[in-house]
Amino acid sequence: MERSDSDALVIFGNIPGQDDASTNANDSLIPVLPLSISTTPAAPDDITTSGVCGSPGTGALAGRCGYGPRLPFLLISPWAKTSFVDHTLTDQTSSLRPVPDYTSTLEEGARGVSIGIPAEYFGEGLDPEVEASVRLAMDALVREGAKLVPISLPNSPHAIATYYIVATAEASSNLARYDGIRYGHRAASIRSLGDLYERTRAEGFGAEVKRRILLGTYALSAGYYDAYYLRAQKIRALIRRDFDQAFAAGIDAVLSPTSPTPAFKLGEKIDDPLAMYLNDIYTVPANLAGLPGISVPCGFSKGGLPIGLQLIGRPFEEAALLRIACAAERAVAVPPRELPL
Repeated sequence: MERSDSDALVIFGNIPGQDDASTNANDSLIPVLPLSISTTPAAPDDITTSGVCGSPGTGALAGRCGYGPRLPFLLISPWAKTSFVDHTLTDQTSSLRPVPDYTSTLEEGARGVSIGIPAEYFGEGLDPEVEASVRLAMDALVREGAKLVPISLPNSPHAIATYYIVATAEASSNLARYDGIRYGHRAASIRSLGDLYERTRAEGFGAEVKRRILLGTYALSAGYYDAYYLRAQKIRALIRRDFDQAFAAGIDAVLSPTSPTPAFKLGEKIDDPLAMYLNDIYTVPANLAGLPGISVPCGFSKGGLPIGLQLIGRPFEEAALLRIACAAERAVAVPPRELPL
């Protein structure tokens, strides 16, 4: 089925570095934010798209009830009619702030907006094709009236190591409850209580979850807590401070690549978890700082794979972030094309 730009569907979901969060089957994605041209699948190996737009909100913006174990750094991502931006009594960490109409300012453009360009995000390890596409998008935003301001986020290079210590430690702690007794999967034909624990967790968790539990348990073990987890939390606070200082200086949003390389093909890195972790290097600072972010398509590699730019906004200023992202997507105008999956 053909889909025109006028009824384009925004696909809001997890971007690299974020754990999966499931939505209620009755909550449909909002079809009125014209930020990303939707994919039009004709066959499993024939996907035509200009890219996918993914966005997590401010850390406390959405209630977490129904999304699985609460992880302090996890930013709930799905934008749904009833589940994204509402306070819930079942999660006292969700914000009581009133929620604006995010669609009301989408067409205001980027004129007069100050966008910070962190030097640390355009250095070693960034694929030349990605940098070229992102810089073309930056030029397009300037033509739309935005002002680009060089900034420094000196602690961001430590974000990937910090994130995977904090993330695995929190996963290890939170997932301990899945023991086959109270809820979740339960192994059949058990012989003892110990057998129930071992087989339930062995069967119920996938390879990546098991890997994170093992790493997190190590980081939290006696003798290593101060050296790893506590130090990671201190660096996390410094990363948030860097963003706070940038916003206090008048920056409205921070712009960077979404990942250091173009998207890789389905299953290409499945046996190389380290390579997959390193692709999160530009997105995990927003997770650690609890800030809203959004990834917007900005081009394709020579191999025909998508490239994205990331925008990180002020806390609870999703409306401004979406407005800038909408202006960026209009300015770049990436044409849809078939992906070589």
